[in-house]
Amino acid sequence: MTTKMKTALAALGAVAAVSLAGCADDQAELREWMQSVRASVKPVHHPISEPRRFEPYRYDNEGQVDPFSVARLGGAPGVAHAGAPAGGLKPDTTRPREALEAYPLDAIRMVGHLANRQGQYALLQAERLVYQARVGNYAGQNYGMITRISETEVALKELVQDAVGDWVERETTLQIQDGSAQ
Repeated sequence: MTTKMKTALAALGAVAAVSLAGCADDQAELREWMQSVRASVKPVHHPISEPRRFEPYRYDNEGQVDPFSVARLGGAPGVAHAGAPAGGLKPDTTRPREALEAYPLDAIRMVGHLANRQGQYALLQAERLVYQARVGNYAGQNYGMITRISETEVALKELVQDAVGDWVERETTLQIQDGSAQ
């Protein structure tokens, strides 16, 4: 370290010490002011009422249906009781998957309709590809089989699992989309 640098550091240290000494005087004035304010202000004391005594409540559910039991789901339409068959519904996992089953149903749009001697076809768009689909084809990731095609919509019957784990059918439709929506 050079002599110039040592001198500069010593001068900087002296300035810092003088600055801090000046701050100590400011704090003394502040402390005096706070002591005078504390002495002149009287605290306000409001009496606090005594807390109410806690009365415990014993919940007795004996003789009532458990809200989390599987039997409680039995009253819902389309849902089987535990141990009872749910109509034997289950998806056919051995059949080959179709192209539209790779997309969730909300990612598939109906963009058109075709009809000829062989039947009616729906034009379904997934990403940027357009597919021809007819009754009996599958679409969506919930084993949705196309049951009806009209000029404005495609009706599907999906197989989904309910809260108990049984397979139930759910009806859904795809409405035709105008060409302006992307």
